Amino acid sequence: MLDRKSRREFSRSVKESRCFFAFFGPVGVAASSPSLLGSCIESALRSSCLEWRYAYTLLEDSGLETSAVDILGWGLPNNLSNDSAKQEQQEQQRELSEARETGSLPTNDLIGRGEAMEFVMQWLRKPSNESRTTSRLGGLVEDQCLQLLNSHAFADVENPNDYKRLRSIAGEIVKKLLGSPLAAKVIGGVLNDNLDERHWTKVLNSDFVSPKLGQNDIFLILRLSYMFLPKHLQNCFAFCSIFRQDYEFRKDDLVRMWIALGFIQKPHDQEWSMEDIGGRYFDDLVKKSFFDKFEGCYKMHDLIHELAQSVSIHECLRVEDDTKLPSIIPKTLRHLSIQTSNPDIIKKIGKFKYLHSLFLFDGIFDQDLCKALIEIFKAWRSLRLLYMRDSGSIGLNMIPEEIGNLIHLRYLNISSLNLDMLPRSLSNLYHLQYIISYDQYLTRQNDNFLPSDINNLSNLRYMKLSENCISLICGIGKLKSLQKLNMFHLRDVSGYRIGELENMNDLCILGINCLENVKDAEEACSAKLCAKRRLANLTLCWSNTASRNIDLDENVLDNLQPPKYLRNLIIKRYMGSAIWMNNINLITNLEKIQLMDCLECEILPPFGQLPFLKILELFDMPKVKWLESNCNGNDQYRAFPLLEYLHIGRLEALEDWFEAGVAAEDGCLFPCLIKLLLRNCPKLKELPSLPPKLKSLDMENTGWTTLNFCSNSNPIPLEKLEVYNCPNITSLFLADEIARLTALRDLRITNCPNLISLGRYRQVETTNNCHLMLSDLSISDPSVLLMEPLTSIASLKGLYIMYNDELVSFPNEAEQWFLKVRSSLSELHFEYLKSLQSLPSSLESLSSLQQLYIYKVPMLRELPNLPPSLKDLKVRKCHPELKERYREDGGSDRHKIAHIPTSKT
Repeated sequence: MLDRKSRREFSRSVKESRCFFAFFGPVGVAASSPSLLGSCIESALRSSCLEWRYAYTLLEDSGLETSAVDILGWGLPNNLSNDSAKQEQQEQQRELSEARETGSLPTNDLIGRGEAMEFVMQWLRKPSNESRTTSRLGGLVEDQCLQLLNSHAFADVENPNDYKRLRSIAGEIVKKLLGSPLAAKVIGGVLNDNLDERHWTKVLNSDFVSPKLGQNDIFLILRLSYMFLPKHLQNCFAFCSIFRQDYEFRKDDLVRMWIALGFIQKPHDQEWSMEDIGGRYFDDLVKKSFFDKFEGCYKMHDLIHELAQSVSIHECLRVEDDTKLPSIIPKTLRHLSIQTSNPDIIKKIGKFKYLHSLFLFDGIFDQDLCKALIEIFKAWRSLRLLYMRDSGSIGLNMIPEEIGNLIHLRYLNISSLNLDMLPRSLSNLYHLQYIISYDQYLTRQNDNFLPSDINNLSNLRYMKLSENCISLICGIGKLKSLQKLNMFHLRDVSGYRIGELENMNDLCILGINCLENVKDAEEACSAKLCAKRRLANLTLCWSNTASRNIDLDENVLDNLQPPKYLRNLIIKRYMGSAIWMNNINLITNLEKIQLMDCLECEILPPFGQLPFLKILELFDMPKVKWLESNCNGNDQYRAFPLLEYLHIGRLEALEDWFEAGVAAEDGCLFPCLIKLLLRNCPKLKELPSLPPKLKSLDMENTGWTTLNFCSNSNPIPLEKLEVYNCPNITSLFLADEIARLTALRDLRITNCPNLISLGRYRQVETTNNCHLMLSDLSISDPSVLLMEPLTSIASLKGLYIMYNDELVSFPNEAEQWFLKVRSSLSELHFEYLKSLQSLPSSLESLSSLQQLYIYKVPMLRELPNLPPSLKDLKVRKCHPELKERYREDGGSDRHKIAHIPTSKT
């Protein structure tokens, strides 16, 4: 099931953004009524922008009856256990197909997509006897559609209201878009290409946009957007039809394919790489709504995917289990994808002699394929891209040596194939640019996995192999075009020294380990890091913190100065006491810094002066006393102007944020900080005041005694506060700032033995009936529940009581406290309570409780009466007697939990 926090966040996001769903569907609309909400969810489900479990949450939290709306999906559960359910599923599939053709949808049915959830399974097994009615999917009203169109047409345009004539033309165009959000987005992208009246008028007068078009002709409007694409973007877009619908595109890998296939125009400016240009192509297609961002990847709307198929029908062919090979194969066919176990199709692959790309997916990796590959590799000469991927446990353990005949091959992806080694002939493919042979479950590859002369591939730009495999490449410096070398392990052996990096000037990402093997400053200088103008990410590591020559460490680091364009820097196990980063001009562009295990470092570089620094992580530096010192002559400045994330861990000597005599200008320390994590800094004093934009504070074992809030009247944006293992904390003053802590939702206070107060209400808060609006609360001591403002809390959803070895039972006051949250509390945890013998008897009154988890409460022998609302009970590692009493097969008290749908004891 979807966890409590995600459900609430999703529901809140829907309520805050009425147009959330409208952006995904071809004819969906904003959620302004039950029927329109159903349309929106249906569109979002079909485009995979919304999982149906979230749709269920939306219905539940919005208070709408399921019979009032449609949630229609494409991909019903396949694991139904009886014939009637399967027949019902087939009937629903047929109705959905008809609905797509007619624009009408059944309105009394709830159908899920993806992995089956219990309520959908029950519905499918018990079909509704109610008569079905249909309702027409509505589109956006004209004003909403125009607003959406303008948001894309004038994207990144300053003062769009100045373009009055263009806005007038947009008003005419929107009348022809049938209220379709998808059409508004893509046509807006077309208009955005050229803010010229003639261009916009051409779109307006286009034959593809006509008020006479019907609901099914949205596709023709989308085709117009393709026609206006420049040729290079048309090629890139059309190629994407080779992937199945709902495919999760990864930007970087798709760009590499485009490069390998020659779709990317060579940059005129040497500062730009082919990957940079390809990335811009991709961003242009995203901006024009040909791709939608989706959970770390990108997807195509199903209608956009159909568009790609229609414009590439003579160049791309996808063969799946239910697809037959065409009787006539066009000579223009260039891209083939096969996912089938049909041996007849496998044997016919050799007929496709003019292909530029071949994709082979799960289910076809057997001896027939191996024989077919041998024939293909012998006969084909034009193949540029070969992609073979098998997610099964059994695949090919070798690639035929005949692959060496593919002299034009640029891209090779042979992941998850259980290969013992790559073919030796691979090193003869001099045009090869990308090798991807990686299995996330395989941490080491055979020492002989790569050919010994793999360094012959001077055009190789990218390798994704296991780290140890790349480290074994002797003479890696010959790979001058390589852009990413995550970790180069130095050895005092020819072919593995730091001088190999001298001419690798295209590197964007570089990691160097075992720097103790660098003999002197001169050898370090031979890496010529300063000459690598594209280098953005640099990691410098020594392999251990053993006693060694500190002067040598310092000389090596001083001669590994990176280019000034560096963005991210990581240094681990450096044993010197000074760092060249004290020269602010060398590191002015850094955005992220991590220093770890720098045991001898006493004074940090002036990180606070870096104008672009967003992330700073400092770990295991036991001699550092101040975050900022006065060694640079500055006694006042704007400290850390853009820093958003700060993590400090195990800096045992850290006493204060500034050395005495140094202060932030106007008290402005961390003006942009959003997240602060402090771990094991027992001497560190509290901040003068919490940063003004701080949303998350997580601290463990610090010297802080309290929290200092800004003295102004502005709202405090803090959303999450975690304080644990802090023996010095005595008060937190939350009650004093109750009116300003309107954003706080997640509070954790555990193992703070000297905490005596959370503050006190001021008279104005008492009068105005102000309360914390917490969603989640974690505590170790139940007495905290009796402190204001927690005594007055009424909105709590999740309570976690954990990490207390002394608690035996709950005092009566705490028992009564549970009654205050009986109508809101839905999830309750008791964990790591070594001495607890009984749970609160008031649990029976928690009318909203749905989930109860009890873990490592070894003295607990019996459960109290539990509420009928409970749906999920899990009890683990408690007293053996408890397990015996509630066991499923005849426990003496099993009947007390028999009403709970899911229970494990």
